[in-house]
Amino acid sequence: MTHQDKLQTLERKNQEALLGGGEKRIESQHKKGKLTARERITLLVDDGSFEEIGKFVTHRSTDFGLDKEQYPGDGVVTGYGTIEGRLVYVFAQDFTVFGGALSETHAEKICKIMDLAMQNGAPVIGLNDSGGARIQEGVLSLAGYADIFYRNTLASGVIPQISAIMGPCAGGAVYSPAITDFTLMVENTSYMFVTGPNVVKTVTHEEVTFEELGGASTHSTKSGVTHFACANELECIQHIKKLLSYIPQNCEDDPLLLPYESIDGELRPVLGDLIPENPNQPYDIREVIDGIIDEGSFFEVHKNFAENIVVGFARLGGRSIGIVGNQPAVLAGVLDIHASTKAARFVRFCDCFNIPLLVLEDVPGFLPGTDQEWNAIITNGAKLLYAFCEATVPRITVITRKAYGGAYDVMNSKHIGADMNYAWPTAEIAVMGAKGAAEIIFKREIAESENPEGTLQEKVAEYTEKFANPYLAAQRGYIDEVIKPEQTRFKLLRAFAMLENKVAKLPKKKHGNIPL
Repeated sequence: MTHQDKLQTLERKNQEALLGGGEKRIESQHKKGKLTARERITLLVDDGSFEEIGKFVTHRSTDFGLDKEQYPGDGVVTGYGTIEGRLVYVFAQDFTVFGGALSETHAEKICKIMDLAMQNGAPVIGLNDSGGARIQEGVLSLAGYADIFYRNTLASGVIPQISAIMGPCAGGAVYSPAITDFTLMVENTSYMFVTGPNVVKTVTHEEVTFEELGGASTHSTKSGVTHFACANELECIQHIKKLLSYIPQNCEDDPLLLPYESIDGELRPVLGDLIPENPNQPYDIREVIDGIIDEGSFFEVHKNFAENIVVGFARLGGRSIGIVGNQPAVLAGVLDIHASTKAARFVRFCDCFNIPLLVLEDVPGFLPGTDQEWNAIITNGAKLLYAFCEATVPRITVITRKAYGGAYDVMNSKHIGADMNYAWPTAEIAVMGAKGAAEIIFKREIAESENPEGTLQEKVAEYTEKFANPYLAAQRGYIDEVIKPEQTRFKLLRAFAMLENKVAKLPKKKHGNIPL
């Protein structure tokens, strides 16, 4: 074979690899409104930056006629590239090859880039589009999944891990995305579930569609499994890029600090008009967030799940921060099971990756009821408490209105290690609302009164004057400063700058035992 022949062989093999499962299957993928694995990678990484690893890998199976079907790459495209000049590792499952089913060699390719990502301290992005385990390979396929899960767990908190679900993701395949930091789904073309509609029907006799059981809408609103539900694959890829802009390469790194120039003394008068005169009237905490942060920088996470708490990334003076805010516009901003777990997971991510935390507090307490108690609000509420207590990043709280009961403690109070705690003059820091407190403290007095209703109102006013303000807490040093709302941004810019070299060490231990 001449030198020229050898080059032609290489060219032919390259072309073969680029075709995946062939033109017909690529066409079928496009008809479903889906891109191919390679098209997705092209959109994700910087132009010309992708370097493929394992392009010619093929499976080693001979059973059930598999030896007659060999495709270079074996159903997954793996490699590295850059996004905005930053190194990332990527794997994209190729549905045109055996429906993207995971084989022993397919898993080995994914494991190889995960190992490289750990060794080189860079994010891993998985573009999932797979029918599940390659059943012709039996336990070899299952072993491949477990090899990936193990690496996901070791990488957790060391490098960012992002999973985009761009097609089916069922059975064992769902557990890798579940361990990773963020999961994105595409509406109408992706789904996730442990057991599919047919098995559900057989076992529980429930009739349910793929979309209802595990579609993007279901998982972004009901279960909270997915953090972002995207209209299409392009939006999904843009979300991944935006997400990466707020987070560092690894746990030893800091997020990118964007250049920033102060323009207006940083006063934001709009914040002075947001809290209603009536303490029971709702308002949107997002308006407070927008009034504090660099314009247009808020990137909300888990937007449609547990809407009584708002979490997301933003920039403050060019600095990446994580924001957790009670949402008075939904369920009065109470903490419940889903809100607690949503916020706890976000707080722990920010702490893993050196992203300072800003907490905006307006919380009347925990949601009462048998449903909450029987489903372990105690344990679930404790997750958020634990997450804040454990976090060593700079942590600042601003109490805008209510801070009642145990929820005051949980929402990043001074007592659980917050660095700076501010309150607006509208803040009410107390064990409970004035009416409930007055009914308990002055129960006998009200009962014996000739005018019980009048006495109650009198005692409510008395309790309100004494406790429904931030000054008792400020006297004790639990609040560092009571500030005008319009000063909030200015105070936060200075405080986060002051805290940027904060060092805090947790006691030496193997790891804590978070109340799961």
